[in-house]
Amino acid sequence: MAAGDDFQERTEQATPKRLREAREKGQVPRSRELSTMAVVLAAAGGLIFFGPYLAHGLMEQMRAGLTINRGMATHVDLMIPALFEAIRYALGLVMPLLALLMAVSLAASAALGGLNFSMEALALKPERLDPVKGLGRVFSANGLMELAKALVKFLLVGGLAVLLLWYDAPRFLALGAQSLDPALIHAGALIGWGFVWLAATLVLIAAVDVPFQLWQHAKQLRMTRQEVREEFKETEGKPELKSRQKAMQREIAQRRMMEEVPRADVVVTNPTHFAVALRYEEESSAAPRVVAKGKGEIAARIRKLAAKNDVPIYPAPPLARALYAHTRLGEEIPAALYIAVAQLLAYVYQLRSGQAEEGAMLDLPVPGEFSVPAEEDN
Repeated sequence: MAAGDDFQERTEQATPKRLREAREKGQVPRSRELSTMAVVLAAAGGLIFFGPYLAHGLMEQMRAGLTINRGMATHVDLMIPALFEAIRYALGLVMPLLALLMAVSLAASAALGGLNFSMEALALKPERLDPVKGLGRVFSANGLMELAKALVKFLLVGGLAVLLLWYDAPRFLALGAQSLDPALIHAGALIGWGFVWLAATLVLIAAVDVPFQLWQHAKQLRMTRQEVREEFKETEGKPELKSRQKAMQREIAQRRMMEEVPRADVVVTNPTHFAVALRYEEESSAAPRVVAKGKGEIAARIRKLAAKNDVPIYPAPPLARALYAHTRLGEEIPAALYIAVAQLLAYVYQLRSGQAEEGAMLDLPVPGEFSVPAEEDN
């Protein structure tokens, strides 16, 4: 079967377990085109927004660097601190733009596959150094797609860049006739809007690349039907093991139930098909609770255990059927059965104190909606 799995078609969608394991290995959908588009757009917006601030700051930095006095220029101990101060000032100027680009880059990566860090993805794998497999990846569908995207990107970006330079050539040439301050501001605006138009072409490429990356990621994680069955067996357990576990759970539950029978106040019977043990604790419950119930063999075990521990057994077929059908183990009895059970418990308490005779016939009313036909006993 394992050998045949290699020839089975991977037609099944990846299970949550398979997706989780792939994510732990660092295998998540990623689109470099989406990240590139987002970073270029952010850079364009940053240049437009921060352009005047950067131009003015860099101009002041240049003016300060060109107006040092002769004594400082010839004194090494003064020039080195001045150099570090100039670097610190320049970093302060570009830091908002760099922070914006870093935040956008992280957000673009997380937008498709989410933030994911995997040590296994960073591990050195010898198969990655195999030149044969490397050529296979180059000429694979993914490699051909990357080549096509690179060519389309080159044609779109290159063609638009030529058009922008041709269209804005008069404006760039006019910068030489302006003074330094407005020339730097206008240059920053031209470059920023140029980036905006270039990023617009990347939006088209990202719009094609993102669905392709999602489709390819899902395709790589597809499973054969045999793999799905094997995973189901691993996660859910083999059927025979599950049935054995359920049988053990039922046995444990029955054992605990039987342990409650000796502490019951009364056992109501059908008299042979059903048996329901009741206990009333005035301090902890508002109504009597069902501590054990069963039919057939389990009912016989309840009656035998009750007789062994001197728990009163009272045959009341309608009440026994109603309690068995309309109550759950450990829960209080329904309000509609309060009167019948109260009369029964009063009789039991009187019997224990010697105020009533054993074998008395009680009229225990069961409402019509709680009555169970006698033919359901079997």
